[in-house]
Amino acid sequence: MTVSLRLAPLLLATLGAAPAITLAQSAPPVAVAMAGSGYDNSFKQLGAVYPFNLRGIDSRDGVSFDIRADEIVSAAKVTLNYTYSPALLPELSQLNVLVNDEVAASIPLPKETAGTPQTRVVDIPPRLITEFNRLSIQLIGHYTMQCEDPLHSSLWAKVSNGSRLDIQVNRLDLAPDLARLPQPFFDRRDARPLELPFVIAGAADNGTLEAAGTLSSWFSALASYRGARFPSSQSALPAKGNAVVLVTSEERAKTLGLSLPAPAAARVDILVNPFDPQGQLLVISGRDANELKRAASAVALGHQTLSGQGMTIETLQALQPRKPYDAPNWLPSDRPVRLGELATPKELAVSGYAPGTVTVPLRLPPDLFLWRNQGLPLHLRYRYTPQPVATNSSLLVSFNDRFVQSIPLPSQEHLDQGLLGLIKDEELPREAEVRLPLDGEALQARLQFRFMYDYLKQGECRDVIIDNMRGTLEPDSTLDLSGYRHFIALPNLGVFKDSGFPFTRLADLSETAVILPDAPSAAEIDSYLNVLGRFGSSTGYPATAVTVARAGEVEGLADKDLLLIASGADQPLLQRWAAQLPAGFAGNSQRFEVSDLAFKVRQWFSSDNAVSLARSRAALSASGGAGTAFVAGFESPLRSGRSVVALVAARPEGLADISRALTTREDYAQGLQGSLATVRGQQVESLVADETYHIGSLGPLLYVRWQLARHPLLMLGLSALGVALLAGLLYAALRARARARQRLER
Repeated sequence: MTVSLRLAPLLLATLGAAPAITLAQSAPPVAVAMAGSGYDNSFKQLGAVYPFNLRGIDSRDGVSFDIRADEIVSAAKVTLNYTYSPALLPELSQLNVLVNDEVAASIPLPKETAGTPQTRVVDIPPRLITEFNRLSIQLIGHYTMQCEDPLHSSLWAKVSNGSRLDIQVNRLDLAPDLARLPQPFFDRRDARPLELPFVIAGAADNGTLEAAGTLSSWFSALASYRGARFPSSQSALPAKGNAVVLVTSEERAKTLGLSLPAPAAARVDILVNPFDPQGQLLVISGRDANELKRAASAVALGHQTLSGQGMTIETLQALQPRKPYDAPNWLPSDRPVRLGELATPKELAVSGYAPGTVTVPLRLPPDLFLWRNQGLPLHLRYRYTPQPVATNSSLLVSFNDRFVQSIPLPSQEHLDQGLLGLIKDEELPREAEVRLPLDGEALQARLQFRFMYDYLKQGECRDVIIDNMRGTLEPDSTLDLSGYRHFIALPNLGVFKDSGFPFTRLADLSETAVILPDAPSAAEIDSYLNVLGRFGSSTGYPATAVTVARAGEVEGLADKDLLLIASGADQPLLQRWAAQLPAGFAGNSQRFEVSDLAFKVRQWFSSDNAVSLARSRAALSASGGAGTAFVAGFESPLRSGRSVVALVAARPEGLADISRALTTREDYAQGLQGSLATVRGQQVESLVADETYHIGSLGPLLYVRWQLARHPLLMLGLSALGVALLAGLLYAALRARARARQRLER
């Protein structure tokens, strides 16, 4: 059967402008439980940055955990490390372990062990665990049999975020079905880093690698904060698990142990891994590289339309080109953005006297011009429960854990009758203008709000906590970046690492070319897939328009930003562009330019580019040793205003180190910065910060003001020249007036 359709509006909303696809169809599913495995995570790994600090007569905190769609839980347990107050009455106090608001166990709090660290293992009934779960620890605490203060300082317990959740699972042997995509290759319920092998049958030509890059960037965009790795192979399927396979002929499929008919068109299939009945293969096939690219783009942009075990992609028509800075993950800079676009209404609402922090994640465009900026304008609309009498309640606004503003929450006795009449469902709507300081902030930022309600004490035996306090941030509150210009000094490896800039300026990488050696090794293909995955994670969009080329084709790519990947001496452009490169190889020796950057404060950031500069002061050549991997940025020799970033290693392992430094969140003593950085294992050292060119636009007036501010002597000279010209004009005018008066007197 053949079906013709267009991508759904939901896809348009999620991934921006999308293509039209014509498809043809095939087969359905079955599920069998297989013998199991498991995983063990600390509360910190599950998102608890700090230990749980439980206070009062009834308080709770918790973590979320999810179970993959192809797993069922066979056993689970929690190992709790906790301490509690010696003042708690054991007859009335306990710690409750809850899963999805159902009690799994109650832990008594005896006097004998109070105030000392305790460990307790609690078994969780598997029946309580679903796909999406919340594990909570609740303190029920009392310190007296008489009247008590519900917030007394002696009512406390602490639960370490080193406590662990151990889950044993059985795998489900699911029948292959495209309707489940991106499962089982990626499951959003799985918080672990994604590792997905790519198998390229036969030669890795440019078009095949472009198709592979589209898929690696798509999977990495889905993996998001988890991170992703894409090891590659050209000769064998993985012995276990899932993989993506790209083939262009029946013979090449047979070399991998797959029985596929000769490709007649672009096609997408899901097959069982012949070496692992629990593993599945996403097979992208076609008669040539163009058909592979069509099938890969159809999966990345229109997987919601696919079903059955296999489908033929007959057409793929682009409807609309991408625009600069329109990446789905980036905060739009051409219009105000509603908070409702960044978080759900449920995430923007809290309740109780001590509610948690509302956190709204933001990813800022990396090239915002922040010189003398007044802060990012936030028009905040919110609702809160006004208390009856005077309090010190307030709404605290923070940006990346940095306090910005405290907004008072007046009580009813401080509100006039007009405002009292606006109270609906015990909540009062208000508005406030806030400026968020952007100087020195990370590109991946957090906007934080906390409603702080004062608890009013009524007196002995009259204090009762009524949980009727509410705080809500209206989804139509707005952030507005439209007043900022896009302008940045390059090279800047910091923004390359954090967001893939300047390559990710267009989310589909349509102005990016990746230059690989003529015969790329597995390590170079791995690096290519991992870096494109990093770009997809930054933008949230697959690299459907990236260009892959070899050194001999580079002259036709002057209008693109270039990413060079090389190990050893297999990239001739390293010699051709040696004059522009601040490092390089020559036979058995290496050359590096160095500066005083290593002696400056680590992890600095300044909106004033001149402050961050550390130009080359020496050149060093050395031979022998294992060779040092490096990342370097410079202006393209082919066209001014275009960028080149080179990922270079003496040995293949060095490229793996570079990929790890770019794509993982491991703690490095120093991050990639400047224009040249070396990578040795988990040690990154930035050697030079030499910004030689700018991209973007400021407009004539702002550009002149900025240049004058950067060059005070020029400003003084122009001021002196202006004064001299003005004085000359005044002198000439006065002389002319004097001569005119003399003529009248005669």
